[in-house]
Amino acid sequence: MGIERAFPNITTHDPTRFYPKDGVLPAVVAVRDQTGAWDAVGQSRQLVLSDRSTVIETLTVVNSPDVFGYRLTDFTGLFGTLVAWAESEWRFTSVNGGTSIVWRYSYTARTGWGLVVGAIVRFAWAPYMRKVLPPILASVENLRA
Repeated sequence: MGIERAFPNITTHDPTRFYPKDGVLPAVVAVRDQTGAWDAVGQSRQLVLSDRSTVIETLTVVNSPDVFGYRLTDFTGLFGTLVAWAESEWRFTSVNGGTSIVWRYSYTARTGWGLVVGAIVRFAWAPYMRKVLPPILASVENLRA
């Protein structure tokens, strides 16, 4: 799929469709209070997770069709104890008539929890990302006209 179609379809995907519970990581079960169409810096929404915790997601960069990013703040539940904030960035590059997508996350641990957060990211979050990205991409591929 060309970059012009990939970008808007990835940025507006419904997180409740693609982020199931996996081990210690809860599923995204609802999106609340979304401001706007999820296409401009400053728009935010609250993600509700299957363990009843929540997190606020705010767009920090939207530069179509190349990059979009967001910051996750106000974690509740266990992650609220461990994580001060997280940042994510999706980069899109045209490659041989298709699109290369790089999805990066970084976490900032609360004081004293760096090793624990590092272990969660390495042993739970990284494998999880490898599981959830293919279905997201497949859903975009199915949108071809």
